[in-house]
Amino acid sequence: MGAVWDAAPYPVLVVDRDGGVVDLNDAARTLLPDLARGDWLHAAAPAWLAEAHRLMTLAPGESAAELRSGSIGGRLFDAHPTPSGDGDVVWWLVDDTDRRLAQEALRSEQERTGILAEVSSALLSSLNVSRCMELTARMAADHLADAAVVIAPAQGRRHPLTHARADGPVTQTAQVIDPATVPGLAEALRGFPPVPTRWINPDEIPQWAIPDGFDGPLGSVIVTPLPGHGVPAGALMLLRSTTESAFSEGEEVFARLFAARAGAALSAARMYAEQSDITATLMRELLPPTLTQMHGIEYAGSYRPAKDSERVGGDFYDVHPGTDSTHESLVVLGDVAGKGLEAAVLTGKIRNTLHALLPLAGDHQQMLNLLNSALLTSHHTRFATLVLASARRRAGRVSLRMTSAGHPPPLVIRRNGTVEVTATHGTLVGAMPTVVAETVETVLAPGETCLLYTDGITEARGGPLGGELFGERRLRQVLSECGGLPAEAIVERVQMVAAQWLGSGRHDDMAVVAVSAPKSGPLHVVNGRVPADGTETRHRRKG
Repeated sequence: MGAVWDAAPYPVLVVDRDGGVVDLNDAARTLLPDLARGDWLHAAAPAWLAEAHRLMTLAPGESAAELRSGSIGGRLFDAHPTPSGDGDVVWWLVDDTDRRLAQEALRSEQERTGILAEVSSALLSSLNVSRCMELTARMAADHLADAAVVIAPAQGRRHPLTHARADGPVTQTAQVIDPATVPGLAEALRGFPPVPTRWINPDEIPQWAIPDGFDGPLGSVIVTPLPGHGVPAGALMLLRSTTESAFSEGEEVFARLFAARAGAALSAARMYAEQSDITATLMRELLPPTLTQMHGIEYAGSYRPAKDSERVGGDFYDVHPGTDSTHESLVVLGDVAGKGLEAAVLTGKIRNTLHALLPLAGDHQQMLNLLNSALLTSHHTRFATLVLASARRRAGRVSLRMTSAGHPPPLVIRRNGTVEVTATHGTLVGAMPTVVAETVETVLAPGETCLLYTDGITEARGGPLGGELFGERRLRQVLSECGGLPAEAIVERVQMVAAQWLGSGRHDDMAVVAVSAPKSGPLHVVNGRVPADGTETRHRRKG
């Protein structure tokens, strides 16, 4: 080789068809110091290069364009062959180490990015805490280690644990554990940064942290926190057996990235669960109560919110029973302006205020004025309509005192089907400095009912043309057919007819409460006497 070959940017070898080294430039001598002119290629060169030359001479037409690669001195080289006319082959050795490392780093990063995207997609698709813990352990065992353990914050004295093995089952338990027995675990559960894996002695890991069926002794352990939204979501332990390589620094970094995604999902799931519990608790307080017979009087109620997707709204009712049958029970039915959750919040305030005012239930006017003052001093700008009814049974009949404050007057259904409109009326609650209302009294004979309802019933739009109001006339017509029916049957009938009138149209909240005097009392006597509340009784003949 002349000066031109020596100036070539790559190591160059010229090898004859028998595998003898014909010549090599200075770069090749530096790369292969044991190789000299006249040596056999297979004796001093890497085996992969000698094999590449052998195949080249056997089938030059097929292999001339093939690229041969291998390691020389710890670096990766591509060997590019150039056949000559006399059977010699010129081999150009191109250092491809940096490109290969960059490719491998890119492939690894793409793989890890894909794993993180899969983790986020899988975990954020579920807002169930238990399911999120199971997915976290499963994906960590499949992608990061031989086994994984998710340790949730303590619930009382126990920590919820989720164990997973690669290609194995996922198990969930709650155990009393001592986090201090695992280096860095107590700190991870408090949200502190993880300790390096080299600080953790695998031989000291307690048995509770090792999943059942884990193969071989531990060889390497990672403990990393699961960061949450302000509060740690737990900790993640990754385990490898001695048959696998120890966790590298890059794998520790990736484990923290994985844990960050998992912690965010777990935190979101826990927040959702807590909010659901709070919502369910508050909803139970806002929902109308289930009504039954109390002190010899039948009560029935029904509520339908404006939207089927909502459970609460602006209509409400309550029945506050008297201390015994000699005291009046208070029935409240109201309608807050508006719909949805904001209206439901105000109904809750009204119901709580009325409950506090129960000692004054004997004076409807005073109760309404005190409630009116409470609403005027609150931050709410909505008003409400109310009807109060105090009921007490005497000698099989029910005495009623009713007061309406801007609300449709109650309707009384007599046993013969006659429907009477009570004469009570009054002003809105929460709109004017005082409430002016008139109280009326009536008596229900056995089998007669007083119906309290909100304007969602009478203002329901539907019918044949879809836009006609149901109206009070139709309501009275329906009720005239309900003479002598139990309270529950009347309520169901009203709601059914209103729903049929509506069809699939939009509507306001609808609430109905029925107060009935039973046709007869229970079929028993107490100590041989009629009950003190004067309810009617019937005696069964013996024999």
